[in-house]
Amino acid sequence: MFRVLAGLALAFLVSSAHAQAPAPSRLDDIVKRGTLRVGMTGDYMPFTYLDKETKTFRGFDVDMAEALGKAIGVKVEFVHTAWPQLMKDFEADNFDIAMGGVSITLDRQKKGLFTTPIMREGKTPIARCSDKGKYETIADIDKAGTRVIVNPGGTNERFARANVKAADIRVFNDNTKIFEEIAKGDADLMMTDASETRYQQKLHPGVLCAVHPDKPFDFSEKAYWLQRDVALKAFVDQWLHIATEDGTLKKIYATWFE
Repeated sequence: MFRVLAGLALAFLVSSAHAQAPAPSRLDDIVKRGTLRVGMTGDYMPFTYLDKETKTFRGFDVDMAEALGKAIGVKVEFVHTAWPQLMKDFEADNFDIAMGGVSITLDRQKKGLFTTPIMREGKTPIARCSDKGKYETIADIDKAGTRVIVNPGGTNERFARANVKAADIRVFNDNTKIFEEIAKGDADLMMTDASETRYQQKLHPGVLCAVHPDKPFDFSEKAYWLQRDVALKAFVDQWLHIATEDGTLKKIYATWFE
C-alpha cells in the first residue's frame, strides 16, 4: 500500500510540475531566433530616418534599438512600416517592438504593452520665425486662412482634426520633407511633438521656430510598444532603468537632441 501511495504522490508531483511549467515567452522566442524585430517608420527625425538609397536606418531610437539588441544578445532586424499602417502591422505580428518616436495611446495599449515612458511630450506649433508670435494658442491658430499641415495617420493629424475647425488642414504624405513646406511658405505651421519642433528648429536656424515647446498644448509620453508579453516588457523596462542609471540613455539622447 505504501508503495502504491508513494507512486501516486510522485506521479502527482510530476504532473503538477508539468502543469505549472511556464509557456515559452516572446523573449524566449527572440533569444532562440537570434533577432529582435523592430518596427520603424523611418520618417521621424531625430527618432528614426530611413536612407532609401542605402536602406539603412539612423536616429535616436535606432541607436536605442541596437543597444537593446546587444543587451538581449541578439541581432536587430529593422522592419519598415508607416504611421497609417502601424497598427495593422503590429496586429499582424510583423515585429516584436515598435520604436521610433511612438506615443502612448489607449488605442495602442489595447493591442499591446508599453514600456516605461522614455520622454514626456506634448503637441506644440512650429512656424516660420517671422510668424512665431501669431500662433501662441489654439484660438490663434484656428482661424480662416491659416494653413495647418499634418502628416497622415498619426497623433499629429488626430490632434489637428480634434482642435482645428476653421483653419485649413493640409495632409502632406512625406514626413521627411514636411517642414520644408512651412519654410518655403506653402504652409503656415505644424503642430507636432515638442521634441521634434526643437530638432527642426535646430536644423533650420533663424527660419523655423518652435512655439513654447516647454509648455505644449497637451500631455503625452513616448515609449516602446511591445507585443503582449510580460517577460519581454519586464526585460526592456529593466534595461531602460539600467540605461538611465549608467548614462547610456543620456549619452544617446545627447547625440541626437543636444
